[in-house]
Amino acid sequence: MPDQAPDHQAREFAAAFRQFLDWIHSPATGEDDEVVALVRDYLGADGMEHSVVTRDLPPFEHVNLQTAIDAWSARAGRTVEVRGIALPPHFGGLSLQQLVAGESLPPLRLTAPALTDLPNGPGSTLGCLRLAVLLVTDQDGRYVVLVQGPSEHQPGLNVEVAGLPVDQAQRLLAELDRLRAELNVYRGHLLEVSLSPMGGVALTFASPPGLTRDDVVLPDSVLTRVERHALGVAGHRAKLLAAGQHLKRGLLLYGPPGTGKTHTTRYLMGQMTGYTRLVLTGRALVAVGDVTDLARVLLPAVIVLEDVDLVAEERSLGPASSPVLFDLLDAMDGAAPDADLLFLLTTNRADLLEPALAARPGRVDIAVEIALPDASARRRLLTLYGQNVPLALTDEDVDLAVERTDGTTASFLKELIRRSVLESLHDDPDLTAVTGAHVARALDDMLDDAQAVTRTLLGVGVDPTDLPAGGALRAGPGRAWMAYARRGMVARRMGPYGG
Repeated sequence: MPDQAPDHQAREFAAAFRQFLDWIHSPATGEDDEVVALVRDYLGADGMEHSVVTRDLPPFEHVNLQTAIDAWSARAGRTVEVRGIALPPHFGGLSLQQLVAGESLPPLRLTAPALTDLPNGPGSTLGCLRLAVLLVTDQDGRYVVLVQGPSEHQPGLNVEVAGLPVDQAQRLLAELDRLRAELNVYRGHLLEVSLSPMGGVALTFASPPGLTRDDVVLPDSVLTRVERHALGVAGHRAKLLAAGQHLKRGLLLYGPPGTGKTHTTRYLMGQMTGYTRLVLTGRALVAVGDVTDLARVLLPAVIVLEDVDLVAEERSLGPASSPVLFDLLDAMDGAAPDADLLFLLTTNRADLLEPALAARPGRVDIAVEIALPDASARRRLLTLYGQNVPLALTDEDVDLAVERTDGTTASFLKELIRRSVLESLHDDPDLTAVTGAHVARALDDMLDDAQAVTRTLLGVGVDPTDLPAGGALRAGPGRAWMAYARRGMVARRMGPYGG
């Protein structure tokens, strides 16, 4: 049969399964296990009388735990010998209690410590122990620490102590906690939050976008209001606290899709270099509770929640409330008023947001609309998106393009420049110049009736009240983009550049 395994693979599987059955049915005393012998001999009879104390940690703390262990191990008067442990393939977890007792163990081997290389900053990594025992001697005596990182069958991270009285073991773990917080590798960085395959929080170092104020095309009054609420607190932190004013704050950016909410957020993230910045989008929004706990450790901090209506939809609109909504409300309420913590939220559907989130001071303090760009903004956007393009446009070309794009979004204008470049390449592969004729042809195509879906995807003609939570359009007939476009776009679709 074509779906059968080759004979040699079947024999290998049968042999491995036989070994597994032999292990299951054999006495598991652990007396001849070299790992058990090492641990028991090192602790001695007195050390084995003490309870094993365990601390469970989230997997994203693995690199911080290693950083703390490295610093802790280097303290004067302390010697630490690290020995790796090899487990059988596909075996689950191991506990220090099993090693001390010498029972319920698979065959174990001592090895050189196995390391997993984890990022500890943008462009740098740290080798972190996967499974190892630390044989420690210091002023507290001789004891053993077991470090076990996440694996395929053991998704958690834990550190265990054997050989010390419980109170001393607790002090040791507290010292590691203090060092993890003090030396936290995430502090002050821009971090993208995602979910691991097992559903836990995963953090990725990201590079600041490098945007300047000139790269954000908004009315000056709007951008100034956003900057004052997001950035102004840092410059007046001490005086605000002295005046009894809270630092914790919430800022909501709302408006149609494609108008620049995410772009504005990226600009702010690049400016807030003294803050730990945690960005949650899509499925990662469910981790808001855990991420807020982390942010409190890493103050000052910013938590960005993109398309927050995915989890903060008004409770009356559905048969049951999202538990993530309550996590978000608890997170915003739980932070201390003097914590320099900014919740920066974006949404396409401000009208759907739960009133408990949007209306209560101390959760969202200010909401700023990011509206469709006016003529002046569209002119600036064409210049911004064309700054690396050999544009050869007359003032009349620009005026006509601005006129014809009335009612469009920033995303539409960005795509217009790209399409214009493609038109130019079609005429001249050397891309010597992008002219008004190329822009006209690109606009003709983008404004054609056959491109209605494309325009919708770029946010053009989308009525925000027609969007469900998350911003995606509902399927169905009659969703013509012209229904919500401005009259200027309709009247001028077949203007001088229309052909």
